[in-house]
Amino acid sequence: MRTINEIIVHCTATKAGRHFDVNDVRRWHLQRKFRDIGYHFLILLDGTVQQGRPLAKAGAHCVGHNSHSIGVCYVGGLAVNGKPTDTRTPEQRLALRKLLTQLKQQFPTAVIHGHCDFAAKSCPCFNATQEYKDL
Repeated sequence: MRTINEIIVHCTATKAGRHFDVNDVRRWHLQRKFRDIGYHFLILLDGTVQQGRPLAKAGAHCVGHNSHSIGVCYVGGLAVNGKPTDTRTPEQRLALRKLLTQLKQQFPTAVIHGHCDFAAKSCPCFNATQEYKDL
């Protein structure tokens, strides 16, 4: 297994309420010439957590951090007008916290960050570092 010291939270940068799943995101990433979906987990609007890239493989979600991190993404992140917004449904909020709690149990020294902590992006459209500092 890889050494994991970061868990990085992302959004799909899709408009609120639009359903996408791991197959959609995989297709988008393959079109961008990725080897596979870049994220390890995807959280759907209803809170379902889908496995993306296997944890044993480095992701393709945050330049300079992929080899030692886990990428977790929720579907959404844009308001209907296209502006970056925290669009997480209540189910996504619960599922994300539960998944991050489980990952912290498995990788207790890993620090949770938002993608925006490392890139000039709004992603994940909320302050993940602050929200999950208690984990």
